[in-house]
Amino acid sequence: MKIIFLSIICLLVFTALWAVFIEPNILTVNRLTVHDKELIGLKIVFASDFHIKPYEMYRLKRIIRAINKQNADIVLLGGDYVSGHKKGASMTIDKIAHEFSQIKSEYGTYAVIGNHDGWQGKEEIISELEKNNVKVLFNNNKCFAKFCIAGVDDLQTGNPDIDKALANVNKPVIFLTHSPDIVRDIPASVNLVLAGHLHGGQVRVPSAVVVPSAYGTKYANGYLEEKGKKIYTTKGLGTSILPLRFNCPPEITVISFD
Repeated sequence: MKIIFLSIICLLVFTALWAVFIEPNILTVNRLTVHDKELIGLKIVFASDFHIKPYEMYRLKRIIRAINKQNADIVLLGGDYVSGHKKGASMTIDKIAHEFSQIKSEYGTYAVIGNHDGWQGKEEIISELEKNNVKVLFNNNKCFAKFCIAGVDDLQTGNPDIDKALANVNKPVIFLTHSPDIVRDIPASVNLVLAGHLHGGQVRVPSAVVVPSAYGTKYANGYLEEKGKKIYTTKGLGTSILPLRFNCPPEITVISFD
């Protein structure tokens, strides 16, 4: 009986150490193939919810290196670059944005703003990102020869305007939103919706226990087809509220179309 008790204690200690110190520092590359004849051949890297703390320059640089290794056509960022509600809890946005300027892809880097960015001052964050060659989609879009990228303001701290974001779009479109909670208002004509915010729940036993969404765990993470819409929600890269992850490692996602 004593051996069983000690084994349980050891297991609990190991699990706590893993969830706090090991898994949050793992970086995985998730690969997703989406069937869409209009976007065949396009390769995207999608990353979200960085939540970079003041001492995490190494983690940030490692993420950038991992993104660049994928040789993407375009890189999309889903918000929450800073950590916490107040600036002291985060690496400053000028340093984060400078590292983002090292991201390489054919069409460049495009981003939307998250709720933590809104709490810490979205005007400053947008300005720093733009100065460092990260184009922020703020209820607008950018079209290239064969496709468009559209993005909206954050749901929690701003006013996402889907109609404005999709104005004059006449090509296949990838829609970027920090929160997936607006998915049901996005028209099915959009080829793919990309979202973050929910961190996959951070703790999964085996699926997300709880997530900050009006739809419960429905959009917690992963690829979903619903009523003609294609939706992908990333588990993201950082942590919020609780500084831990369990069965939910940080990820960037490489999305290819065929």
